[in-house]
Amino acid sequence: MRKGGLIIISTDSLEVWFLTGSQELYGKEVLRKVEENSKKLVNALNEKITAPAKIMWKPVLKDAIQIKATIDEANSNNKCIGLIAWMHTFSPAKMWIAGLKSVDKPFLHLHTQFEQKIPWDTIDMDYMNTNQSAHGGREFGFISTRLELKRKVIAGHWTDKAVIAKLEDWLRAALGWNEAHRLKVARLGDNMRDVAVTEGNKVDAQIDFGYEIHGFAVGDYIEGYFKKVKKSEAEELVKEYLKEYPVVKSTVSEEEFQASVREAARIEISLRRFLEDGGFKAFTTTFEDLHGMKQLPGIAVQRLMRDGYGFGGEGDWKSAALVRIMKVMAEGIDKGTSFIEDYVYHFEPGNVKELGAHMLEVCESIADGTPSLEVHPLSIGGKEPPTRLVFNAKAGPAVQACIVEFGDRFRMIVNELDVVKQEVAMPKLPVARALWIPKPDLSTAATAWILAGGAHHSSMSYTVTTEQLEDLCEMFGIEIVVIDENTDIREFKKELRYNEIYYKLKKL
Repeated sequence: MRKGGLIIISTDSLEVWFLTGSQELYGKEVLRKVEENSKKLVNALNEKITAPAKIMWKPVLKDAIQIKATIDEANSNNKCIGLIAWMHTFSPAKMWIAGLKSVDKPFLHLHTQFEQKIPWDTIDMDYMNTNQSAHGGREFGFISTRLELKRKVIAGHWTDKAVIAKLEDWLRAALGWNEAHRLKVARLGDNMRDVAVTEGNKVDAQIDFGYEIHGFAVGDYIEGYFKKVKKSEAEELVKEYLKEYPVVKSTVSEEEFQASVREAARIEISLRRFLEDGGFKAFTTTFEDLHGMKQLPGIAVQRLMRDGYGFGGEGDWKSAALVRIMKVMAEGIDKGTSFIEDYVYHFEPGNVKELGAHMLEVCESIADGTPSLEVHPLSIGGKEPPTRLVFNAKAGPAVQACIVEFGDRFRMIVNELDVVKQEVAMPKLPVARALWIPKPDLSTAATAWILAGGAHHSSMSYTVTTEQLEDLCEMFGIEIVVIDENTDIREFKKELRYNEIYYKLKKL
């Protein structure tokens, strides 16, 4: 476990395979040059990319047997999380049919050429034949579309910063796709009673996303893990708390404070062991099902999220999985990713904002500075005062995203945000919170979010981008709608209607 790090499979061992297309027609000399150039291109890209997955060069593909064998190998290789194809020369597309029909991993068509500029004074037919990516890429594009291959297309020179940025986005989305296909989500207790949006079809989710959802009785967790935590272990973790966070004792007595912090430490230790033993990287709780627990998990959840676990409140397994997936997508550069809930609006004319928070469970990775450790009563739930970390979120551009289920399909809704500095203190609100201005404005954004059926829970990230989430949804084959500075409600309604028709026809 690394503070602020990510407890995941070792992503630095993951690979994206680079496939270069050509054909025997060109002869040994041209094929030698194609191989040399594609190796140089891959090496250069690996130097620029920050995503924790290596681009692996594969031998130039020249016929249907080689193509099918390479793609089949990629499909069965656990390290391979995606494929990049580049047509250095013309590579007749019928050679690719069998291979492309069997692709079951994220796929990117990089439409580039090795040379950046045309050598006007020396260009001849040998040069044209060796560097006809414009020709080969279009042939490859046709067969990919004809086969309805889900893919990302990036066009431009491979040294261009914009091309590299798009490639980085796709690679990070592929990390998220890969994580979803190995992710296990633990639900301690069931859904919050009578809440609709946090429900959903778990079998459909496993089919579409790959992750598994497992339910557990809270009492079994209490007996099997919580009660087995030694007093000395809890005391050691309390010392860590008091060393790491400034303490604000606030509204409880010293005796209540000490008892609450010790209980919170036992919860964190036991939750970690429960999740580690089961191989779970995301989990849910609900304050309506806390059998055997004296307090709602607060600081435990916040610190587990800090260390890379996904979380969803009130049994919200879709949010728990999405938080985890987005944390993996942001690995190595994460500026903050957290479970969050839309809570309160500020409708002051000329200063309209929204306050996002939750009862307790917001990840400290989004904090502006060091959080304070506090114990206060919780006004709902009927349990003892829980320990929590209190902070304001840092300012900066961010996105919030949720996934909802409509019976026939899943939809991701994304809203771009500007998180702003909290200028006025909120001394009587001891929870972690984020204040933001949604794009294009709160009225339009809230209207669009509600029209799209958006949830009150979401995953907020300062690192994951809209384009990365679009790439991820393409990989999953699910619908996505984006609310940004260009959103117009009239056009947004049309998009929802068109999507409804498309996805219903797709099921036929």
